[in-house]
Amino acid sequence: MKKGKKHHQGNNGNGSSSNGNEKRHGEYVSWKNKKLFDIHQALNSDPVDIETLRKAAVSEGGLLTDEIRRKVWPKLLNVNVYNLPAKPGRDFRENHKDYNQVLMDVRRSMRRFPRGMRVAEREVLQEQLIDIILDVLRRNPQLHYYQGYHDIVVTFLLVVGERMAIAIVETLSNHHLRDFMDPTMDSTKHILNYLMPILEQVDRELNDFMLRAEVGTIFALSWLITWYGHVLSDFRHVLRLYDFFLASHPLMAIYFAAVIVLHREKEVKNSECDMAMVHHLLSKIPQNLPYEELINHAQSLFARYPPSLLAKSAALQSRKSIAISTFQDFQLTTFQQRPDSVLRRQVNDHLASPDSAATPTAANQLVKMAVWGISATLGAAALAVAQTALEWGPDFLLQLF
Repeated sequence: MKKGKKHHQGNNGNGSSSNGNEKRHGEYVSWKNKKLFDIHQALNSDPVDIETLRKAAVSEGGLLTDEIRRKVWPKLLNVNVYNLPAKPGRDFRENHKDYNQVLMDVRRSMRRFPRGMRVAEREVLQEQLIDIILDVLRRNPQLHYYQGYHDIVVTFLLVVGERMAIAIVETLSNHHLRDFMDPTMDSTKHILNYLMPILEQVDRELNDFMLRAEVGTIFALSWLITWYGHVLSDFRHVLRLYDFFLASHPLMAIYFAAVIVLHREKEVKNSECDMAMVHHLLSKIPQNLPYEELINHAQSLFARYPPSLLAKSAALQSRKSIAISTFQDFQLTTFQQRPDSVLRRQVNDHLASPDSAATPTAANQLVKMAVWGISATLGAAALAVAQTALEWGPDFLLQLF
């Protein structure tokens, strides 16, 4: 009897575990479907519901898929996907003052491309990466290239394709990344200087330890100027942070640096109080960080200790940050965007008008929209193939749409 009873209890235990897993899976599917529905509703509102899109990008899981990112990222930055810059030519490349440096940086960026990608595909994308960077710099002479910029650009290229990447990167470079693109590092150092005041507010003991070690903040430089793209090996984690940063204040990347240090406070305090030792420890980011937890912590610290408070307490206001000072106005520009259905109809109406239907310009625009459609559906590698096909036979490509 006892033996039978024990066997019966074992079956109940397995059933309970199985039911628990099914319940959790069902809850996840329900949560994901609700989030997808909310994003869809926000994208189709007129004007677009930017606040809901920002909340979706910041909240657990971020924007979930690259397909959604291709729709939401442009809206977060007020980029009209039906009015993208033309594909850049290459006649100016070698004459650009930054060409050689960009070429070297891109050639060294092989690990930023998906494992298993064919060499020919990667080389096409690397050429596009060079074109995007030089085109943005050519169109914006006030911007100055820095090493690490390519790590940001390649992330957008892989997700949204060449032409949309140009538009997104150009907007980011004039806003969120603007301080990194000055002729000198002074503005970048100014942003880094927010790190220690954040630590001081949260953990004075950790802050004092780092001050005694004289480690400074250079360990976080590559984190900040590449939005962690250079130091994280898992592309999924990079994309999750890009969702977060695109929907946040330009200084959120430095708050995220602070929560990484705070997350590792025991390691830091247990290390030798020596500049080289602490710098070596902190400069290597663990790849298994609890990203959702850290994102929530960074948000909390930003709300509790906003940049204005830190600037006053740390006398950081002496240098004006372009990214910070223009952010509020930039945010306001995103609130009156039309949904893609309206933008698409406007383009179609224009193409159908007698004045434009028969012109080469209208046909070229339709071809460009076709190429963008392929990119948005299949990704950057497909865009490279589509653009090659376009050079061979644009009439054939038009037949697909």
